Amino acid sequence: MTLHERPSLTVHPTATPDTGIRGAVRRRPMLWFFAGAMLLSWVAWTPYILSETGLGVLDIRFPALLGTSQLLGVLPGAYLGPITAALLVTAATGGRAGLRAWVARLTKWRVSWRWYAGILLGVPAALVLATLPLSGGDIRFPSATVLVAYLPVLVLQIVTTGLAEEPGWRDFALPRLQDRYGPLVGTLILGPLWGVWHLPLFFSEWGGYPEISWLMMAEFVAGATTISLVMTWVFNRTGESLPMALLLHVGINTFASVAGADMFPTVDFQHEAHRIPLIASGVAAVIILIATRGRLGHHRPAAPPATTPTLDPAVDPAVDPGQPLPKIPA
Repeated sequence: MTLHERPSLTVHPTATPDTGIRGAVRRRPMLWFFAGAMLLSWVAWTPYILSETGLGVLDIRFPALLGTSQLLGVLPGAYLGPITAALLVTAATGGRAGLRAWVARLTKWRVSWRWYAGILLGVPAALVLATLPLSGGDIRFPSATVLVAYLPVLVLQIVTTGLAEEPGWRDFALPRLQDRYGPLVGTLILGPLWGVWHLPLFFSEWGGYPEISWLMMAEFVAGATTISLVMTWVFNRTGESLPMALLLHVGINTFASVAGADMFPTVDFQHEAHRIPLIASGVAAVIILIATRGRLGHHRPAAPPATTPTLDPAVDPAVDPGQPLPKIPA
């Protein structure tokens, strides 16, 4: 270097540190999602639980709509929790690309008709078989009222319960938990948390308060876990189609609210309502776990193919440019 030369100073821009709330969300997206889903819903449900439809602490009563107070008392909190938390965390961690992937799973209706037929027919059939032992074999053909109301109630469940919950639990949380922990462990994390999210509602008309017990609540959480195992398999096998997992979820709810008591008049659905889906989904989950060896239809992306080592002196400094390149056998 001569006296007139100066050393070259290259300034490398430093990455902006992830600070503040957005940075915290990016570092712990699942923690923020589950905390947000629980907190937002539980706060919104508090007036309903404390009202005359629940613990009776507040002298207020939620008006009935379509024969139930749950549409005005439960649905706002259901919509405020999982879907809002998923939207905010997805926007913070994935930006527009993450939101597009989230919406793409939500709108993936185009799957084989066999999945529609299997879910629409298989869910009621499984619940009927699970209820038979509890009824002593006393089963009735569904009445005309049930047959007429079944499809409209199913559609109502889709636009209320299904769209309120599943964009959060299955669309946002499940893919991330599967990628990090695998399908089985990821679902065993998601299922109980999904069940716990519902627990405050047991102290309201929704859960049959005051005729509730800790056993009923434990059965509900266990049922949410076994149902989640089946839903994970459906979600994965349909190429991450949220509508198919959603349809399975609301199919269970629709049968319980419309057809169960009509077909099985001797069953006490007030106390058996959570045990029946637990039995049906538990048997289905065991079969799926054995058949898939715990993979639940999940396939990780294939590893990139190995590349041939570079022997170009301009790229690989270990190669002496003065020596001939070795021959690579065919």
